[in-house]
Amino acid sequence: MKNWKENILAPLLFTIVLLVLWEIACRVFGLPTTVLPPPTLIAKAMVQYWPAIWENSLQTLMTTLLGFALAIVFGLVLGVGIGWSKMIYGALYPVMIAFNAIPKVAVVPILIIWFGIGTIPAILTAFLISFFPIVVNVATGLATTEPELQDVLRALGASKLDVVMKVGIPRSMPYFFGSLKVAITLAFVGSVVSETIGANSGLGQMMLAAQAGFNVELVFAGVMALAILGIALYAITALVERRFTGWAFRAEGIG
Repeated sequence: MKNWKENILAPLLFTIVLLVLWEIACRVFGLPTTVLPPPTLIAKAMVQYWPAIWENSLQTLMTTLLGFALAIVFGLVLGVGIGWSKMIYGALYPVMIAFNAIPKVAVVPILIIWFGIGTIPAILTAFLISFFPIVVNVATGLATTEPELQDVLRALGASKLDVVMKVGIPRSMPYFFGSLKVAITLAFVGSVVSETIGANSGLGQMMLAAQAGFNVELVFAGVMALAILGIALYAITALVERRFTGWAFRAEGIG
């Protein structure tokens, strides 16, 4: 009951209060709908343009999940490699930091030149913007294995591979799943950025077209759709995290 109140009821009530205050502020201060439409008009736009929102949401969700899946695969491989060897760490980490410092919006035009306008640049942008946190957290998790424990295991005949597979990787799982919750939201950012620059479909492209037509309600409806998708995938990732790394969470207090 306590978890239900904290994880569902409290955020729901806060969101309702926030939307009510938003509605009241728009009415009281007479804000133009071209600047900030009230939630009721945004909800009306979501109903009115539901087919377009649904279709473009599916496209954005697909590109985000594909990019996210690539980020998980490459993030795990690179994270384990960096955590495994100091030589690999010294070779790859500076390059990865330099690449991560480049704004991905500057990379999207290059991807469009290479692969054309469409889904592939959006998938790759979602991947590029989301894999770095996974790499860093997996490598950090492996690096937290105590040297004393490693010495004991090696004294008992365990190889370095045994230490990594049986101790290092399980211990890095909380770090890994923690990074997934960050990476999934970043993947959405990458997809939408690419869709606003060069795509034929997706929420980013829909919002850009709505902006060009001064349809502010539809722009905000697209933002709401993105928020709902992001919250849903974050919640799913958190549930999977609880399922596989429940041992890493402290026992909840009673009451």
